[in-house]
Amino acid sequence: MLSTLKHSMAAATTLLLLTAGQAWSEEPPSPAVTLFTNVNVFDGVNESLIKNANVVVTDNLISQISTEPLAVAGGRVIDGGGRTMIPGLIDVHWHTSYCCAAQSTVVTGDILEVAIRGAQGSENTLMRGFTTVRDVGGNPFATKKMIDAGELVGPRILPSGPPIGQTGGHFDYRPYQAVPTNPGDSQWYWYSTGLMAMADGVDEVTKRAREVMRMGASQLKISGGGGVSSVYDPLDVRQYTFDELKAFVEVADTYNTYVASHIFTDEAAQLAIKAGIKTIEHGFLMNTNTLQMMVDNDVWLSIQPLLNDEDAFTFNDPVSTQKWLQVTDGTDIIYKQAKKMGVKIAFGTDILFDPALAEKQGAFLAKLKRWFTPYEVMKMATSTNAELLELSGPRHPYQQGPLGKIVEGAYADLILVNGNPLEDIDLVANPQKNFDLIMKDGVIYKNQLK
Repeated sequence: MLSTLKHSMAAATTLLLLTAGQAWSEEPPSPAVTLFTNVNVFDGVNESLIKNANVVVTDNLISQISTEPLAVAGGRVIDGGGRTMIPGLIDVHWHTSYCCAAQSTVVTGDILEVAIRGAQGSENTLMRGFTTVRDVGGNPFATKKMIDAGELVGPRILPSGPPIGQTGGHFDYRPYQAVPTNPGDSQWYWYSTGLMAMADGVDEVTKRAREVMRMGASQLKISGGGGVSSVYDPLDVRQYTFDELKAFVEVADTYNTYVASHIFTDEAAQLAIKAGIKTIEHGFLMNTNTLQMMVDNDVWLSIQPLLNDEDAFTFNDPVSTQKWLQVTDGTDIIYKQAKKMGVKIAFGTDILFDPALAEKQGAFLAKLKRWFTPYEVMKMATSTNAELLELSGPRHPYQQGPLGKIVEGAYADLILVNGNPLEDIDLVANPQKNFDLIMKDGVIYKNQLK
């Protein structure tokens, strides 16, 4: 038996050495390489296209751009046929959890249904050419995690987590009978599941902001003023005191990131700017004094081309409908003034509780032609929006390369457009027809050029 044991041990040792030797001799796998030929490149920054270009993607990054012929050994070659190559689009005011579930789902459903519908909608978002979104309210953390792991299809997500509001504020959607509250009252369902959050007073604001950052937020989203879809807050209401706003900013600063705030009016915006908030979401009713404060304090206007047109949001109560009309009456004015004054303007959509309207995400981008040239629109939805995302600093989850640009070292988020959107911006309104190829992170999700 001793002889047999020694023989078995010797055999096992030999096998271990052989296996180790095999591992040492193996070379790392070759990177995946894709060569795009015959494309006209909009790099996300410059108005002039790089004509008749060739672009090499190695793994998930752009490794080479040249107007000279290129060759790759063993790589995939795709002839662009003279199409325009643009960076993946970016929407900086998106709601993964809210966009694609009907409002009745939020009233009668549960967090699982909301999350599933958000995950399903994320694939459609990517197939519209939006390879990155800043989620400014909801609970998209699991969806983001699974997209990043390749288990779901969707865009990159920079999550804000549950948006935080005060009692009676924009995110107080509790039933009328929910107040007065008493010690020991259980938390409202949608607060306990992280779809929204509430905080009152500096201590509670500080704690709630830290909780949201603990969940994995890239930045904080709060409500500093009245809203349209909410019931208990007129548009003119300032939400949160200066000390409470400052507490949000201080927590964000400890995490080396920033605060974005839902605001429409001047007084609320000016208070928020003084507190150190870095993006005003919406801002439709602000005047030139406030816009100048934004310029002076390097504050972004994250605004959406919302109009009372064929794509108008619909509401179940007349109060919200009237507030919608008041807000959209300011859309044309604020875009013109902000552009003239040199405010940093970002593009988003803010589509809520309407899966059919979410499919028009690209059409909302095309609406910007009312105030901007096609080049200005495309730059805003790519490199300019990417610049806003960089406010998240080290909390930005995608730091391997630049977003929103086609340059060497950038993420390979690429679209081949059948036409030139710098001449005809309406091409982006119909991505199903006009986007022939969509790549995100070096992976092709749509290819009509096979």
